[in-house]
Amino acid sequence: MANNEINDAAKKVAEAEKKKDKKPANPNGNWFKRAGKAIKKFFKDLKGEIKKIVWPDGKTVFKSTLVVLAAVAICGLAIFGVDQLLSFLLSLLERAAESAGNKGAADTETTTAAMMAVKSFFLG
Repeated sequence: MANNEINDAAKKVAEAEKKKDKKPANPNGNWFKRAGKAIKKFFKDLKGEIKKIVWPDGKTVFKSTLVVLAAVAICGLAIFGVDQLLSFLLSLLERAAESAGNKGAADTETTTAAMMAVKSFFLG
């Protein structure tokens, strides 16, 4: 009886070893089948999502357009204002550099170089 139990246990171990060595088959099929199913599912989901789209009426589109145009105008004015302010400050700086340059002839080259550096920094 002990021998039978040992033999049964050895058979079970041998069967388990065979199952480990065997590569399990892919239950979903080969690559082409899986790709075909994925593409089919994608277009089915796409069709379902397109059906959920709700288009706004003309009045809503018009109001939204006005809001966008107003926001663009406000941002444009803000950028214009900052640009004008920086241009004014740059012109003040240039005038200050020129007046400082007129006081001494030796500083003229340095002042001119400084003005060019400031202009290139702000104006690109």
